[in-house]
Amino acid sequence: MKGKARISRAVIKRLPRYCRFLADLKRKGVYRISSQQLSELMGYTASQVRQDFNNFGDFGQQGYGYNVEELHDELETILGLKRTRRVVIVGAGNLGRAIANYIFLYERAFDLVAMFDNNEKLIGSEINGIYVQNVDELADFLKRRRSARAAVDIGAIMVSKRNAQEIADILVAGRVKGIWNFAATDLNVPEKVALRDVHLSDTLHELAYYVTKR
Repeated sequence: MKGKARISRAVIKRLPRYCRFLADLKRKGVYRISSQQLSELMGYTASQVRQDFNNFGDFGQQGYGYNVEELHDELETILGLKRTRRVVIVGAGNLGRAIANYIFLYERAFDLVAMFDNNEKLIGSEINGIYVQNVDELADFLKRRRSARAAVDIGAIMVSKRNAQEIADILVAGRVKGIWNFAATDLNVPEKVALRDVHLSDTLHELAYYVTKR
């Protein structure tokens, strides 16, 4: 990464999309691509593409463009996808199970190690080899994983807004590095813990606005 300048969140948010498009180009056998061609595929300007990549290094060559496989590999490294991240899901309802299936099928860099819930009907049920545990066991589970040097990296919260902060506090105490929050509320976590909110209603309401304008 060039220098010590802080990379803007907008740039970081674009990196997974670059990675996804490059992975698709690799599957199609594309060997190299220019910033102009990539910009036309993705809807960005060529200048924006070059500026985004220049935040992290000199990946392209003038008159040649970018080696697709090498650039994809570099972006996976930047995103931290070269090592496995251990994940727990708290909330094993329909959404929790859908996310568990998604991780199992599509996210090779993430290892779902446990699921938790407080619903007696769900505790003991199984999804992709993972048995749902009582949420009362969450704190002890995180502690045991740390002791075994297999600490959990990410906690995904898919519970009601009423219980979300309590679960977040347990995850923070269990020293997770990041929280993926699907609860319909904003959480308070220490600055050292990365937090990403997925408010489904926000994107749906935003879509409703654009549908109305059209």
